[in-house]
Amino acid sequence: MALAVLDYDIDHLPDQLDLKDGQDGALVLLRIDNVPCGQAILWREAGNKDAPLRDRLLCAAGSSFWERWLERQMGLPHFDPAPATLPDATVVICTRDRTEDLERCLDGLHAMPDAPAILVIDNAPSTDGTRLLVARYPDVRYICEPRPGLDVARNTAIANTSSPIIAFIDDDAMPDRLWLQNLLRNFEDPMVLAAGGLTMALELDAPAQVAFQRVGGFSRGFKRFTYDAMTTNPFDAWHAAAGVNLAIRRSAVDIIGLFDEALDAGTLSCAGGDTDYCRRILAAGYRIAYDPQALNWHRHRRSMEELQRQIYGYECAFFAILTKSLFFEHNPKALVRGLTWLRHQIPSLARSLRQQQNRTMPFNIAWTQTRGAIAGPGRYLRARRVAAAQRKRA
Repeated sequence: MALAVLDYDIDHLPDQLDLKDGQDGALVLLRIDNVPCGQAILWREAGNKDAPLRDRLLCAAGSSFWERWLERQMGLPHFDPAPATLPDATVVICTRDRTEDLERCLDGLHAMPDAPAILVIDNAPSTDGTRLLVARYPDVRYICEPRPGLDVARNTAIANTSSPIIAFIDDDAMPDRLWLQNLLRNFEDPMVLAAGGLTMALELDAPAQVAFQRVGGFSRGFKRFTYDAMTTNPFDAWHAAAGVNLAIRRSAVDIIGLFDEALDAGTLSCAGGDTDYCRRILAAGYRIAYDPQALNWHRHRRSMEELQRQIYGYECAFFAILTKSLFFEHNPKALVRGLTWLRHQIPSLARSLRQQQNRTMPFNIAWTQTRGAIAGPGRYLRARRVAAAQRKRA
């Protein structure tokens, strides 16, 4: 299965879907007055394929689109924060040996109306490809961080910037034109220490990319929301933001510290540095704003092997965070959250084992998650020792 990824304003539609050979349909980002407010999936061979495109999209649109539509039709004001001035920011890209992705990201940043300060952290590179690529962009700062680990790279970026806001975007993501402006407008509230935005799929050409999107992808929905510990269990802070599309206040470092260098890509913990940081923000009594107009586009993993490692890594990281909270922060709520996960996972795993013949994926998702969860505590403890040794050598 392959899908086109299309971006349409409902008032400026083409006559028909722009599908290529081999594409079974399209995932369409829907805008009203250029504001992202919903999505729709249309299939090439659907029963209403001859109906006007507008009718098909309206039938497939979800509730968030219709709420925005009704607001406009009724002339109701829609709350969008509009501060008088935006804070200064540095955009940080932490990367390793992905020059094709990085070039697309840099070109997207330079296409924004106000080009920001950009810093590239080249994390434990195996070649000089990233350095040579960045040299083609005179306004982009480059730093090589030899110690491996995404959180190591994030902390290096924090140490080498002075902007009040640090906006992180993954090297395999591409910003929408107003991505940074819409992300920064959320910091008018002094209690907001971080802000995240909507991340859509850049492409859905491979079955693994479609599968990741079907299980949720990076989307947090199309409604702006401010998270705090009253609305969200800090252990569920991944709902608020992901590192692919995340800005933090520099002052957050003074309040909750740096990123945990025993977490995330490049460590035995596999992932979770962004989730842990957001968890600590909520647990400290501060807020995280989610703004779907802060839009960027992510190239999902293209192979099932990569997707399986990603799903394994997410659960491994989650239990690494629980281990950190329980044994190093002495928070008994981590044990409660782990038992809650187990209570839901055991029936899910049992169902998956009974339905082996009917599953559509080449691997068992529930079993992959369970293996990651089992490995998480031990991997985190070893990752802490590795991180401590690296700091001593640095």
